Amino acid sequence: MADEVKEMATVQATDLSKTVRGEVIGPGSPAFEEARRIWNGAIDRRPAAIVRVTNADDVIACVLFARSHGFPIAIRGGGHNVAGSALVDGGVVVDFSNLRQVSVDPERAEVTVAPGALLGDLDEAVQQRGLIVPSGVVTHTGVAGLTLGGGIGHTMRRYGLTCDCLLGVDMVTAEGEVVRASREENAELFWGLRGGGGNFGIVTKFLFRAHPMGTQVTGGVLVHAADRAAEVLAAYRDAMASAPAELGSVVALRSAPPAPYIPASLHGRPVVLIGLFHTGRATDAERFLQPLRQFGPPLVDTIARRPFLEIQGMFDASVPHGWRYYWKSHYLPPLTDLAIETLVDRAWDKRSIRSYTLLFHMGAAVRAVTDGASAFSGREAEHAVNINGAWLDGEDADDTQWVRSFFNALRPHSTGGVYINFMGEEGSERVLAAYGAEKYGRLQRLKSAWDPENTFRANQNIMPLPKRETL
Repeated sequence: MADEVKEMATVQATDLSKTVRGEVIGPGSPAFEEARRIWNGAIDRRPAAIVRVTNADDVIACVLFARSHGFPIAIRGGGHNVAGSALVDGGVVVDFSNLRQVSVDPERAEVTVAPGALLGDLDEAVQQRGLIVPSGVVTHTGVAGLTLGGGIGHTMRRYGLTCDCLLGVDMVTAEGEVVRASREENAELFWGLRGGGGNFGIVTKFLFRAHPMGTQVTGGVLVHAADRAAEVLAAYRDAMASAPAELGSVVALRSAPPAPYIPASLHGRPVVLIGLFHTGRATDAERFLQPLRQFGPPLVDTIARRPFLEIQGMFDASVPHGWRYYWKSHYLPPLTDLAIETLVDRAWDKRSIRSYTLLFHMGAAVRAVTDGASAFSGREAEHAVNINGAWLDGEDADDTQWVRSFFNALRPHSTGGVYINFMGEEGSERVLAAYGAEKYGRLQRLKSAWDPENTFRANQNIMPLPKRETL
């Protein structure tokens, strides 16, 4: 039976290759096994066809082909989503891997980005002009998925989320048509695309507003022993209460990685790692960061003036392609003593040396945008906490249960919401919690208008309304 399915998929892939310019890779192709690998090595799905599209016409052909044959559709930008939504069993994958162009217009401070571009592509292009488009914290993340889910990262407190800098998109609809969305054109769709994920169509072009920043920032990490975690987190909380918008930070509760900036004697030891990134003047950064650097003192202090591109790649080695990942996440209000106690009690009760917990500091420019301005939800949160199970295939260190237990222990201290880009396959109730009832209802109406048959459902899915409710 497996051979029959493989043969059928090969025939279907051959048929599809007649309608597109891009490469079509089916289960019978020597390139298939490599083409179906994505960032999360725990995902093992076998599409009927992976199409490395070359332009919007190829995307249209894929959508029409898939719909006419009843195939599900998945969209691969960077393939970095922990839920593995870039792949779908027995369906068509629209793969943008070959479309990574980034074009910068320095006079207009605008950046056009193709849907397969990675954060590293975007960062490098804009930094050549001394500009910034706020993005995430791992350079091999895809720009498309990050943007459509919101986009939190090192510079969000100063410049907002990635989606806050979005000016417009071109999108292929479920009917195979190309539409544009911006504040002036299809404004309601544009509202939904900024945080609503890939629910409404396939974006084939992004246009962003860039900000002047320069190429040098003050940043690095402070590392403390985990046995001082409670007082370190309390001191961090108190300092962040008056943090300027120029300061971004992320706390990692983890085993010390074998990074070049950490002495070998600390590798594998439980630590609190605080990443700090000040995008303002060096003198301002020094004045604010000095008390944090003196507290403890830390075991390691790498804070220095350095290229922003170096900062952006600092955490890449901790999340390589191919590891097995399982995540769960919450939004948190300002840290309470009880929340800190829970974090300290649970963070190192893990099996894998590779697993870790992250706390992203939000607020400032993120909160300055009104909640109703876009589909993204959670602007009132102080932190996004991400509990990351990470282990190797065949390694007896599956941390799925640790993640779930830790997640449940933190629930009483959370806002009840969650950042959708940090979600795995958690079901419709959790998607509803991510947006809240009022915003989710608005998204449902938008989904019903643009994708009433739920063609685009390989995502954190927003279900269209039953047809009788859309009349």
